[in-house]
Amino acid sequence: MTDNGHTSHRPAGRTSLLPAPNGSALPAEATPASLREVMSRFATGVVVITVGGEHIHGMTANAFSSVSLDPPSVLCCIAHNAVMHGAITKARRFAVSILGAEQEETARFFADKARPLGPEQFDGVDWLPGAHTRAPLLSGALAWLECELAEAYESGDHSIFTGSVLNSVRGPGGSGLLFFEGKFQRLAPPAG
Repeated sequence: MTDNGHTSHRPAGRTSLLPAPNGSALPAEATPASLREVMSRFATGVVVITVGGEHIHGMTANAFSSVSLDPPSVLCCIAHNAVMHGAITKARRFAVSILGAEQEETARFFADKARPLGPEQFDGVDWLPGAHTRAPLLSGALAWLECELAEAYESGDHSIFTGSVLNSVRGPGGSGLLFFEGKFQRLAPPAG
């Protein structure tokens, strides 16, 4: 029962739909820091986006999603100041390798701003060029997509790139690599 005599529809054991952290008041507006903190609670898959040819480059990302099954399309969000932003804009084609749980080292490498740029960043990385994009498809990934850039939308400090999927291939089974609470996590394999 509530204070006014009406029955509450709140499930037992729940105190609030929007609990304030540590008993503090909820923030009045979103800030970059509060958004980063909130989004760290959203588990995402981890991919390496690549561009081939003259603008060859790779970048770890977790701002990636399917958009449509018919026609097949995906999106990725890239910061304006990222090397990948210019690479995708110039090449107009890109590939995506969906990383498995055993590929954390690969994810860390392509997230490292101190790694070499150009073709040298792929030295020591096992990959094959995509048939449609010539972009590196990383060996050991769970799945791969090759895309043609369809649209680019400006949104704050990022661009949202949508890609028409030219080819998609599922690899052998395995557990996924996730990003959660600011750390790489491994998705537990299915039981049985």
